[in-house]
Amino acid sequence: MKVLVFVEQREKKIKASALEALSAGVALAGSPADLAAVIIGHGVEGLSAELKGYGADTVYIVDDAAFNHYNPIAYAAALEQAIKAHGASAVVGSAAPMTRDLFPRLAARLDGGILTDVTSLEASGGVVSGVKPMYAGKVLAKVALQNAAVQFVSVRPNSIKAEKKDAGAAVAKKLAVAAPTDGRIKTLEVRKGKSERPDLTEASRIVSGGRSLASADNFKILNELADVLNATVGASRAAVDAGYAGHEMQVGQTGKTVNPNLYIACGISGSIQHMAGMRTSKTIVAINTDAEAPIFKVASYGIVADLFQAVPILTQKLKQLLDH
Repeated sequence: MKVLVFVEQREKKIKASALEALSAGVALAGSPADLAAVIIGHGVEGLSAELKGYGADTVYIVDDAAFNHYNPIAYAAALEQAIKAHGASAVVGSAAPMTRDLFPRLAARLDGGILTDVTSLEASGGVVSGVKPMYAGKVLAKVALQNAAVQFVSVRPNSIKAEKKDAGAAVAKKLAVAAPTDGRIKTLEVRKGKSERPDLTEASRIVSGGRSLASADNFKILNELADVLNATVGASRAAVDAGYAGHEMQVGQTGKTVNPNLYIACGISGSIQHMAGMRTSKTIVAINTDAEAPIFKVASYGIVADLFQAVPILTQKLKQLLDH
């Protein structure tokens, strides 16, 4: 099967989830020759070297000032040309806002089908199938595409491990794409979020808070700890539903799936839905007053204490340690 992987980049940096999508593509393609990647942007030609060893022999590069900012019409034209250049019957990408906009457009245009937000996938007889969590993770649905000219698949971030196996030469091949002009869509301004911290799905360290924080203002003690660790702040669904944190901070089955090197859970009991989104973290530290809280079953280190006492002490001790 000929597979093309859409490698998303932001500010000339390849997203970690794009490497996971490449590993997913390896599972579908028969060989590195059947697997290709495409990078779209401006000043991105040098990024192909970063994909060497991740399974693709060819990396199509669409590099032009017209692609400096995401524009669905321009990006769709570029991705369509890469699909045709590779002869791809399957297109894989990370489940993210860009692919949620881009893949359905092309699926409709190319008489294709689409699977979204899958956590695993496979191909049999040229047909792609996958597993998709539904009903807040209570059900795992087996979904498949039938009679689709081109099969589009988006993979949930942090559900498939990115593996570098020294397979795939990742030779850059430039594609000249004339970006369609459409006056209906223009980028007038790019407004970045207030936080300079990495997105939850990309973060290597995360400090998360639960409903025990009791207010949005109390999240400041987590922010102080995150500042010391250069971490990103997350939240449980209970904290988000209570209005203490924004939905973009939610970790769990109905939020974001994360896989950091360090995950510190503060005042989070550990519901099945929450743990489904963070249990693969390399090191988990749990702080909770309830010694029987489910979170301790998956924690590498547990602190049975009031988070309002433990977190400031932890922040202070880490700051002293790092200052030395």
